[in-house]
Amino acid sequence: MARWWTRILAVGLAAALPAAAHGASCCGGGGGGASVLPRGVRAMLDVSSDLERYDGYWTNGRIHRPDPPGSRLSQTRLNFTGAWRLAGAWQVAATLPYVWNDNAYAAREARHTSGPGDSSASVWYEAWSERPAWRVAGAGDLLPSVTIGPTLTIPTGVSPYDSADVSVDGADVTGRGFYRLDGTVMLDRSYRAWSGSASLGYGVHLARPVNRTGGTWIPPYRKRLGDRASASGSLGYRAFIGTGGTSLALTAAVSWLQESRGTIDGAPDTANGMEKAAVSGTLTWAGTDEDWSARASWSHAIQRDGWGRSFPTTDIFTVGVRYVLR
Repeated sequence: MARWWTRILAVGLAAALPAAAHGASCCGGGGGGASVLPRGVRAMLDVSSDLERYDGYWTNGRIHRPDPPGSRLSQTRLNFTGAWRLAGAWQVAATLPYVWNDNAYAAREARHTSGPGDSSASVWYEAWSERPAWRVAGAGDLLPSVTIGPTLTIPTGVSPYDSADVSVDGADVTGRGFYRLDGTVMLDRSYRAWSGSASLGYGVHLARPVNRTGGTWIPPYRKRLGDRASASGSLGYRAFIGTGGTSLALTAAVSWLQESRGTIDGAPDTANGMEKAAVSGTLTWAGTDEDWSARASWSHAIQRDGWGRSFPTTDIFTVGVRYVLR
């Protein structure tokens, strides 16, 4: 059985899944990532809220199990994101979440905690822009936009390795406690009312010294979480509403995340390593000038044997509002 604190910690990974799992660009031709500016946009402000509810977990043997009776587990996140275009094809972005935990496990007394989550900073480069086309006249009209760049996850949240107030089961954590550097490639293509995106990412955690876990002092050692690979793809359809120019876009997506086992003082850490597969749907409204947009989405982990490992199965409900500056 996966350890309880491992399952609680794993929630931090869900927030970092490629944004193609949440929806394609409502404007067409924009980057597939939530923090990536659509082309022709100077800056962006985005505020969103996630409600994540737990409903079982996969064991290390990829068997799906329900949570013990009396369990009530959820986490709410409020995410603040800003993105700025530096010059031409270059842009930067940053995200800071605030987290609320509401957890009762196996009929234990519920614990309610809150604090900052792990933040992130990204640099993006638009390596190729799609060619607008109403009719496909050649192979070049089918080439997608390509956006690449690194993202640094910064451990600004509360982890079991930094605070004496964290419980032994780890239900109070709001972050993982490790720096991680990810490289991501995003492909994005729109054609008439349709849009599609794909994302591939690979991340490396940086090692850190540890001398405390779950509020207990322990003999010091050096710990590193495993490398992380992720992939996602989405397909969306956009329809205009009436004659005012507002639009609705519906997007379906799939995502996959895998993290290998880490190390303790250079030796394999058998308690680490995880995998998850999920599907999602997103409805996005955009105003006439597309400066304002709002979205609602639902992401569902596939609750079947073989679709994950040492990871919770959750449903994530998200609502968000975005404003762009041109």
